[in-house]
Amino acid sequence: MITLLDTNILIDVFVVDPVFYHSSSNMLRECLQEGSLRACEVVWAETAARFADQSRFREAMETLNIEFSPIDRDSAILAGIFWQNYLNAGGKKRERVAADFLIGAHARNHGERLLTRDKGFFREHFRGLTVISPSQA
Repeated sequence: MITLLDTNILIDVFVVDPVFYHSSSNMLRECLQEGSLRACEVVWAETAARFADQSRFREAMETLNIEFSPIDRDSAILAGIFWQNYLNAGGKKRERVAADFLIGAHARNHGERLLTRDKGFFREHFRGLTVISPSQA
């Protein structure tokens, strides 16, 4: 089972979020037991920004066995289409950015499921993508 990750899950774990740390780390552990964990370059960049020392970031990602999974051309195009659909439907640019759509499109094309705390957004805009959340644990 391939689980793609959203940034919020990794931030919960790496900053030891007082509300979400336990549920996110437990879900990460469960997903790793069921297969592999992967994240696209958007998630890597957003997560790396939270570390002052990039060698610690690399070490943290390796410790969790998170594989780097780059976004391909088809996923980038799909993200653009879904983002445009969102904007055409009255979505606000400041609420959702292209990065959210890149993460969703990549997960839809390259994984079996997406682990995120933002399940409502991904379920609404990426029909057919299996979305799991720590709150389901």
